[in-house]
Amino acid sequence: MPGPLAGVRVVDVSQVLSGPFACMILADQGADVVKVESPGLGDPMRIGFYRRGGRASFYVNTNRGKRGIVLDLQQDAGREALLRLIERADVFVQNWRPGAAERLGLGWEALHARNPELIYVSISGYGDSGPYRDRRVYDPIIQGLTGHVAVQTNPDVPIPDLVRNVVADKAAAWTAAQAVTAALFARGRGAGGQHVTLPMLDASLYFFWPDGMMKHTWVGESEFQGPALYDLYRLWETADGHIIYFTATDPEFHGLYRALGHPEWVTDPRFASVPARAVPENREALGALLFEAIRGWNTRELIERMVAEQVPVGPVCTIEQMLEDPQIRHNAAWFESEDAATGRRREASPPARFSGTPQQAGGLAPAYGEHTEAVLGELGYDAAAIARMRSEGVIR
Repeated sequence: MPGPLAGVRVVDVSQVLSGPFACMILADQGADVVKVESPGLGDPMRIGFYRRGGRASFYVNTNRGKRGIVLDLQQDAGREALLRLIERADVFVQNWRPGAAERLGLGWEALHARNPELIYVSISGYGDSGPYRDRRVYDPIIQGLTGHVAVQTNPDVPIPDLVRNVVADKAAAWTAAQAVTAALFARGRGAGGQHVTLPMLDASLYFFWPDGMMKHTWVGESEFQGPALYDLYRLWETADGHIIYFTATDPEFHGLYRALGHPEWVTDPRFASVPARAVPENREALGALLFEAIRGWNTRELIERMVAEQVPVGPVCTIEQMLEDPQIRHNAAWFESEDAATGRRREASPPARFSGTPQQAGGLAPAYGEHTEAVLGELGYDAAAIARMRSEGVIR
């Protein structure tokens, strides 16, 4: 059974993470994604750390299931080949700096004229206009601008820190993939093609907002003020390690007290209810008691006691422990595959399960120019034309 996007063709000229990951999500869902790279380096993530078989792990993790071609878009013949591909495509994704597509004759207006049904996606750092438009940017810069760093503070070591993965890029990627399917849905109802513009700055802020802006949603004073979620997130030290738990309701707090061997806290008027625990001095007193109590238990035993009391809790897994976690294993949330070029590798499984059109992870991310001849053949180029383009450096 083909995936839900079977029959959709995507032309991906993006690089690094936001665009490539968005297009990999579409490929996992069944789309035919053709990745277009330039002669020479291609996607710079190819040469990152942890390489095998000519592919870096970062590149492999964001480009599986695609076909790869190399076109020199600085040459007329290369642009013409791309335009032929776009004429037969449903989606075009680029994350070039603002103005670059227009300079190549590949902006929205030009491609819309060639293919009025095309969904054209422009991912940028800051947007197509504004004071930061022409600045170069990477994920951690966006994290700093959009509040992620401001709230990434351990109360025990109150120094702001980065989220140590590319959260802003991935927020943009998921947003772009969802926007593509929404635009395709609208096109199916007669809206035609359209231009989707997506600043990574905006996607990161949108991702951060629901909980990150708890204290700043209301303009002016609000009722029943207390800690935001980011004030409450923390690790707790046990006798032999750390745990993470989170309690929000009275029954969960009461279960925590019993698990720690302090059922008397259930009836303590300072700690028994949500309003009582919201009083700053009560919250501080409870925090100190919990800190000492948790340090008296070993990790495994305390987790077992908390689970028995219906307290949300879990260990702090190393990467190796995460891979072996029984629920992650049960969900088949990752899998191993193998090919002649790179050997055995681990991959994350597509998380959404479709009952009628199941998605399936695609094969190994393409080698540099691996499918150039096959894709050009589909576009009507014969062997002589392909050989000429190769001799002129238009393709590889």
